[in-house]
Amino acid sequence: MSRKKGSSMHFFLLFVIILVAIWSLIKPEEGYMVLLMEVFPSVFVLLFLISRYNKFRLTTVSYAIITLLAILTFIGGHYSYSKVPLFTWIKDYFDLQRNNYDRFGHFLKGLMVIIIIEILLRKTALYKSKTTNFIAICITLSIGAFYEIIEWASTKIGKEGKATKDFLGMQGDIWDAQWDMTCLLVGSILSLFFIQILYKGLEKLK
Repeated sequence: MSRKKGSSMHFFLLFVIILVAIWSLIKPEEGYMVLLMEVFPSVFVLLFLISRYNKFRLTTVSYAIITLLAILTFIGGHYSYSKVPLFTWIKDYFDLQRNNYDRFGHFLKGLMVIIIIEILLRKTALYKSKTTNFIAICITLSIGAFYEIIEWASTKIGKEGKATKDFLGMQGDIWDAQWDMTCLLVGSILSLFFIQILYKGLEKLK
């Protein structure tokens, strides 16, 4: 893909994110405090990436992953992760104990490992290897763990009111953080397998 076409696609992806962000601001189900707590980290990352776009441009695949994860976050912020309608329907239909949108989101966040590998290969002396993959998974898990710490800290710094409980989204599961990290790990490993299979398939087509 040429640089010009790539830029057009990147701006289109940004436009999609902006549209979803605007939608999320329209009467969020649990109020603006929960929405802010959920989306602030993603907005911060997006603004940083935009500010660095001309100096360090990622691949279209990475920007597509970022778009997907941003959309997931804005949807979760709008409804709160424990009350996303589709997963509430799945919960009721299959008689599950909880709304699993947060677990689904953490699983897809495993796609971050692809972005991290790209950054490692371009900004460090590392090259494609199992060691690089392992380091990328460790970094991905570190990011996930840091977010879990932020969630925990929110209950200690502020009052444990409704907004804090909605932000945590534990739904009565004391092992929620461990499940989130497990889903992230599984998502990261499967993402690596998927991208390797994809690259091998593309090489055969050449």
